[in-house]
This record gives sequence, structure tokens and C-alpha cells, in this order.
Amino acid sequence: MIPLKDENPTRTTAFVTLLLIAACVSVYFVVQPTGQVNLVGGNPDEQAVREIRFLLDSAAIPQEITSGEPLTEDEVDSTFPANGGPSSAALCPPDPGPACYPDKSIWLSVLYSMFLHGSLLHLAGNMLFLWVFGNNIEDRRGRVTYLVFYLLAGIVATAAQVAIDPDSTIPMIGASGAVAGVMGAYLVLYPNVRIRTLILFGFIVLFRDIGAKWLLGLWFVSQFFIGPNSGVAAMAHIGGFVFGLLAGLVWRMTSGGPSRAPYRVA
Repeated sequence: MIPLKDENPTRTTAFVTLLLIAACVSVYFVVQPTGQVNLVGGNPDEQAVREIRFLLDSAAIPQEITSGEPLTEDEVDSTFPANGGPSSAALCPPDPGPACYPDKSIWLSVLYSMFLHGSLLHLAGNMLFLWVFGNNIEDRRGRVTYLVFYLLAGIVATAAQVAIDPDSTIPMIGASGAVAGVMGAYLVLYPNVRIRTLILFGFIVLFRDIGAKWLLGLWFVSQFFIGPNSGVAAMAHIGGFVFGLLAGLVWRMTSGGPSRAPYRVA
């Protein structure tokens, strides 16, 4: 199920949400090697090496966060085995020392990862969800509070994933954890708002208006059924969503209950 729009008009322009979307899109196409290849083309094999090197130097990695030290060449080799792929000799700078990227800022990588994406589809999905649900949270809580909340949701999401897999040497990227926090807050604050949703059943395409509590509730439950080898950091989604739920409950208790749109859009 893919949300397309909600019947929940805002009073102000969602400048922070637009800025976050613009930042993620810009980073993908201007900074990340994958996005640059999507934009101007290039050698796929060379691009793969550049992308892995970029992620090793920039993205959050659970083992680095728990140890406080960047990955070693041996850890890089075990994560990206040379058979059929690049070895640490190709992925690490020449003579890096014990650590592959010794100058990496491990704690800032948690923040950087919120703006990195693995593919154009990954980016588009996250930005769509952020726009549908984020503008109303920004409108309700104000720009500064919303931005702080968004970043904290992303940090909590990363911490949740690290907590269940602290020894993982696989880079974590994507705005999904932070966006999940926005979705959790939306569920509490606007449970009855109708969401125009695209539903796919094989070759059957349906458009339906679904209550936010059902759409977001089903999305949350579905995260518990994502397999450990799927390549998806499901616990990051769960952690971000729960953080959003808690923040939404606090906001709801201090503002007199859930909100409804002032009118319905036909």
C-alpha cells in the first residue's frame, strides 16, 4: 500500500519538510556515487566500488558505533568478500593503517545516514511518505520542534537497529527511521484522517481512501514480518515509529486530543 495524499490541509507551507526532501534528493544525485551514475551514466563496476567506499567512509555502521572505532581491513573483507566483488585493497585507501577509514566521524555518520539512499526507488518512497505525513506534523508542532523531532527520530531508529545487531558491519542508510517517527506521530494526532492509497494486488491496481489508523497500523505490524536477510533495517523502522508514537502521545495530551481536518476534500 502506497499513500498518495491525505485529506488533511495545512495552514502553513511545510518549508522544513520541503528542505529535508531537497536535501535528500541533492545528496543522492550530487554527493552519492550511485545518484551521479543515475544522472549522468558511468561504468557500473567502478560505480559499485565508489559507492561502497563512500558508504564505508560516511554511513552509520553498528559495529563502529558500539566499538567507537572504524572498521578494519579484515572487517571490510568479511563484509564485502572478494569472490565476485571488490576486496579491501580496492575499498580501502592505500596504507590506511589498522582502520580502513581512520578519519571517519562515527557519531556524525548517524546523522549523515539519514540523508543517504540506496536507490532511486528507495529515495522516492521515503520522500513520498515524508511529504504525505510530514507537512501536517510540521504545521502542528512548528518548524523548529518538527526538525528536532525528525532528527531525534532518526537517531533513535539507528540506536534501535544497533541494539539488536551491535556487531553488524553492514552500513545503514536511509531516511526511513526518521520518516517512521513522523508516521508514528501522525497516527496518534490524526488517526481518522483519510489517506488516498494505491493498493497493488499483482497486476490489479486499486485506489482507496483508508483511515490513517488502519494504514499506518498495518504498516507498523508488517515490519515485524520482514526477514533478517531482506536487507531492510526493520528494527530501525520500529524504533523510529515507537518514538513517534510516544512523542505524539505527549503532544496529544498537552493539546487536548487528536486533531481532525477542518474540512473534507472530495
